[in-house]
Amino acid sequence: MSEHTVITIERQYASGGLEIGRNLSEKLNIPVYSREIVEMAADRCGIPKEYLESTQENVSQSFLYRLSLAAKTGSVDVDKTASKADILYSEVYKVVTELAEKESCIIVGQCADYILKEHKKTFRVFIHALMEDRIKRAIENYGISEQYADYIIRKNDKRRESFYNANTMRTWGVKENYHICLNSSLFPVESCSDIIIDAMKYAENLK
Repeated sequence: MSEHTVITIERQYASGGLEIGRNLSEKLNIPVYSREIVEMAADRCGIPKEYLESTQENVSQSFLYRLSLAAKTGSVDVDKTASKADILYSEVYKVVTELAEKESCIIVGQCADYILKEHKKTFRVFIHALMEDRIKRAIENYGISEQYADYIIRKNDKRRESFYNANTMRTWGVKENYHICLNSSLFPVESCSDIIIDAMKYAENLK
């Protein structure tokens, strides 16, 4: 693998993970990728963007895990019965890997911490926050009604957890999978970015 440094950010819904990623991008002058990765993968597969959400939700269980094993063994044909969702996430896997080989960057979501587990210079972050702060962010920043904010947050958390667990054979949010787990309720976005940058200075795998 290359020597490019990659920051991966997994996050609870409405915890500010994407905003922190964007702020890190400005401070470090490196690009940040999130949904763009799925859109790039969809373009390669010929999947219309309006079908991305339903395609993502139907991804086959443990496909990224099987893909990772296939990459190690040199197998090209991972599964002859791969669904459209499998094909999409095969491309997501490739896009994430290619970005890490090409440049230093920040990747939000997409199971990137797992996909890049063999990439030595990866700094893995998990962002979480108190529910009341997440509800406030969902209402003020995402335009979600107060009536449904709690429901939507829990629904999106469950979707992220199920997708991550199925595709990585790991447990979403478990501290052992990350270099730092950061409570964004305690710090503003810019301070979260500063903490991550400072913590990276002491990470042995980045030296």
